[in-house]
Amino acid sequence: MPLKIYSVNLSQQFFILILLSCIAIPLTSTSMANTYGHPTLELSKQTSSSIDLHNWLLIQTQQNIDNLTALERLPSNSWRNLTSKDTRLLGASNMWVTFNVTAPDDYLSRIIALDNPLLDSITLYHKIDGKLVNTVKMGDSYEFNKRPLQSNTFLFPFELTPGENHQFLFNINTNGNPNLPLVLWSSNELTQVIETENLLNGLQIGTLVAIGIFSLFIALASNSFSFSYYTGYVLSMTVLMSTVHGVSFRYLWPEWPQMQNVIFPIIIPMILGFNLMFSEKVLQLKYFDLTMLKYCRLMAATCFMLTIILPFISYGLAIWILMLAVTIVCLALTIFAIIQAIKGHQNARLYAIGRISLLFGSVISGAIYFGLFDIGLAMQTPIMLGVTIEVITMAAVLAIRYNDERKAKLAIQQQALEQAERLRETREEALKAEAEANERLEQMVQERTLELEITLRELGEVNQKLTQQNTVDSLTGVKNRGVFDKRLIAEGRISRRQQTPMAILMLDIDKFKEINDRYGHLAGDHTLQIIGRTLSDNLKRPTDLVSRFGGEEFAIILPNTDEHGAIQVAETIRQAIENLAIKWDSLDIPLTISIGVSVAIIDSDQHPTMLLAQADKALYQAKRTGRNKVCPYTLELENNKQSE
Repeated sequence: MPLKIYSVNLSQQFFILILLSCIAIPLTSTSMANTYGHPTLELSKQTSSSIDLHNWLLIQTQQNIDNLTALERLPSNSWRNLTSKDTRLLGASNMWVTFNVTAPDDYLSRIIALDNPLLDSITLYHKIDGKLVNTVKMGDSYEFNKRPLQSNTFLFPFELTPGENHQFLFNINTNGNPNLPLVLWSSNELTQVIETENLLNGLQIGTLVAIGIFSLFIALASNSFSFSYYTGYVLSMTVLMSTVHGVSFRYLWPEWPQMQNVIFPIIIPMILGFNLMFSEKVLQLKYFDLTMLKYCRLMAATCFMLTIILPFISYGLAIWILMLAVTIVCLALTIFAIIQAIKGHQNARLYAIGRISLLFGSVISGAIYFGLFDIGLAMQTPIMLGVTIEVITMAAVLAIRYNDERKAKLAIQQQALEQAERLRETREEALKAEAEANERLEQMVQERTLELEITLRELGEVNQKLTQQNTVDSLTGVKNRGVFDKRLIAEGRISRRQQTPMAILMLDIDKFKEINDRYGHLAGDHTLQIIGRTLSDNLKRPTDLVSRFGGEEFAIILPNTDEHGAIQVAETIRQAIENLAIKWDSLDIPLTISIGVSVAIIDSDQHPTMLLAQADKALYQAKRTGRNKVCPYTLELENNKQSE
């Protein structure tokens, strides 16, 4: 018989398929009754290389027999033929089945294959002529390397010698469905079938992985939620497919058999959740029906919550909850799709076709699986047909959705290009108008700039004259008193900050009143002008300042000058004035000056004024002691003045 091949299922109902197994096809063989009264399968070299053992299986009707010794004490009439009703149950505890094999004339090698990799615990007792010769424990509750042969299905090899009667007793314990697709194979035939089955399983799983990774790349490249949810759906289905075929247990967690009891309660709700989210995007419920959107998201949240909760409850209860969840989600999505299709949405029509096909395929396969009716088809055929239609329609839906999105993007891009062209033309016109306006404005600016430059030049000349008038003494040509006062404060701050000495010279023309009285005021003005020029000529540094202090008095500021330097400058000025040859109306005007000198490092804001007062006192001392001399300020001079 052909070995059953599991197929790729892309819908929530796949949890039904994971419990399905091979369809039994009876083969012609001879039988006889053994010494225990059980029918015995007789083999020879001409017998088929694969025999379905369903017709040879007996089941023990007594309950709670947990060991072989207790089983052997039961009468032979407690056994009966195995029927499909015995495997409809969910879960089995201490289910005993047996069959007998003999080869009267030939030496044969055979392998028993139990092709239900989801059974939890199988204890196989092998008797030859009533004597127990071997006991083997298998099942997905044991580590994978404990199996007699390293295969996804449960295999047990044995040798037949002519005349020997071989009895095999199976003790089954499982939380899932106790389906027992037992087949007796020759080793060569089984190898070929297993290789073919592994190849097909590998193609199926590889195709799912490829689709999932391809969808993942599209999701990452396009930022599409639809492809993201589809990726989660396909990759979750890949894990489920691998687990159903026993690939996950063999290659992913061979030393963790406890994963077999939690993987289905985790992965099936995850598949449902991703399918709901994917369906929401495909049906565009956000735009067409907010009520359906709300229910769809509520069911998706519930499914993801079940992924967390179900692994911590009993396996049997979890399976019933999953059956209820799958039924509700499947019916809800089918109803949603039909309603949206009736409303005329193109994607919903194709989606409804795929959803209805899968629903009917699942229902028919489930009915065949539970023995409700037999229509002459293999159990997996209806669901495989539904899956095929669903895959085609989902691919079409995604293709149409992607094409619609591409057309929409192209239309938006075209509109953007047209708008950009209009903007470009508008901008060119605006730039042209702006260039013309700028040209006119530039011409006007140039004209106004020329006028402004002329006005500024004239204003600068006026300001220069005004500044000169405000800072220069009109008679002598040196700085006036206002400039002196400001400079005194500024140089005082510099002296205070840099801790450098500052000197002040106070100058007064000796007997200037007599000059005015004898020669006239014009001669006095002439004398003041000559003295102002002489003072300016004898100050070499640009930082030195000479100003007319008032009347016939002049004041000089010498920054960064100690007392010795200040006295030296004062003496030079005195001699220069004394050596002047001033004539007025052919008359010689004798001229001398007295100078008071004060030097200090400024230490406060009031100190410059005090320094000026000290220079004035020194000037007074020079006048009082004979004129035409330089007199520095000293504390002794201060004390003498106070005593006077």
